[in-house]
Amino acid sequence: MYMARKAQRPFPSVNIFIIGLSFFSFTLSPFSPQVVSASAFKRLQLFSTEEAQPSSTSSVLSLSLHPHSSIIKLPYDNYSDLVLSRLASDRARAKLINSNIERAVSTFNRRHAVKPDVQVQPEDLKTPLTHSEGGYLARIGVGRPVKEFHLIADTGSQITWLQCLPCDPCYEQSDPIFDPSGSSSFSPLSCASQECTSLGKNQNCKADPCTYKASYGDNFSSMGEFATETVSFGSSGSVDKVAIGCGHTNQGGFGGADGILGLGGTPVGFPSQITATSFSYCLVDMDSNSSSSLEFNSTPPGDSVFVPLIINPRIEAYYYVELTGVTINGEKVSIPASDYQIGEDGRGGILVDSGTTITEFPTQVYYSVRDTFVKYARALPPASGFDYGPVKLDTCYDLSSEPTDGYPTMSFEFHGGQTLSLRPANYLIRVDTSGKHCLAFTGSSERVSSERVSIIGNIQQQGMRVTYDLTNKTRKFND
Repeated sequence: MYMARKAQRPFPSVNIFIIGLSFFSFTLSPFSPQVVSASAFKRLQLFSTEEAQPSSTSSVLSLSLHPHSSIIKLPYDNYSDLVLSRLASDRARAKLINSNIERAVSTFNRRHAVKPDVQVQPEDLKTPLTHSEGGYLARIGVGRPVKEFHLIADTGSQITWLQCLPCDPCYEQSDPIFDPSGSSSFSPLSCASQECTSLGKNQNCKADPCTYKASYGDNFSSMGEFATETVSFGSSGSVDKVAIGCGHTNQGGFGGADGILGLGGTPVGFPSQITATSFSYCLVDMDSNSSSSLEFNSTPPGDSVFVPLIINPRIEAYYYVELTGVTINGEKVSIPASDYQIGEDGRGGILVDSGTTITEFPTQVYYSVRDTFVKYARALPPASGFDYGPVKLDTCYDLSSEPTDGYPTMSFEFHGGQTLSLRPANYLIRVDTSGKHCLAFTGSSERVSSERVSIIGNIQQQGMRVTYDLTNKTRKFND
């Protein structure tokens, strides 16, 4: 392993987050556990230390992946307002994820008392998407002839949908709205179809065709026909009869994106719909004009690090990992097992999320990480904090002079002893145009005791190829 040397590289200029070609690999995989009290995992390849090589496998399907702000002009007068919006979205998203888990736990307990093997379906829950200014858009082809659209790639969403004509209301989007009457491959699904029944309470079938409704935070929603359609992946191929939503009634702006690409871990999720053996993404700096790729069925580098993937036995929508600590300049801040493991009640744990910007830890864990970081970052010029309502980024530095040293080393420590080194660009976030950067971690809301899940955000994933393995299955029981 030679990742630590990368973490010691000098921090670049104020525009620090342009990602180079050195990617890491991260492989995840879901399954349906049969023992409710147990957390289970699959071996996954996480954060390779070598440059990602393209796979020669003919079944690899690839989409271009773009930072939201590189495609759609955002309505903010200054950069700080954009950061405030991203962080407010993080807070709302965390609340919704925790609310979904709480609802799943309560629903499971009620059903389990009568029927022991019933599993809570994530389609019964609200999807945790709010705004997408800190997210990424996948360019995907739909229909025959092919029309291309920008969809928000979201590991927390289950249903893939796009706006369709006719629609009332519609919101303004970046591309012309899809007209299903112009596609020869568009085929509405019946209420009795497997795809429709997999929607759970997200379908409303009194008569054919199947109708879906996807509800989100901030009163965002989409409703319309659930149909099969041909989906195209640029020059890498296409897949027929993929179940997607054709939204005729859409509320909320969704940041001007054309819809959602739901990468969640359920049968209705896009990876399951195209029977992918894996999917992977590489996230470039969210403020850059560069693009990367979202791939299906590609092979990760062979020297990847292996860590457990945990599937919550109460709700299989989210992807968890066992992050046991954060090491800063050789000093480890441990995360208690009660925080990084999913409890027998389905609460707690640490999940990986493409739609959250900064990482959120339990408050006391965050304080320990922050205080240890401050101790080793004394060479960096301090700056005042950055407020965004309910949470404050309280550890900030003035990097306007573009210092090239003084940055602490930092790494994530996973169950089993695996280590991922982070670059300064993975632990500091720019919050204005004057050079202020803040520690890209926060604590969960102290006012909401039910918020027990922690979230690894996309700042910590940038510059890495994250690969979710959807085939290899292994089981584990927490002690």
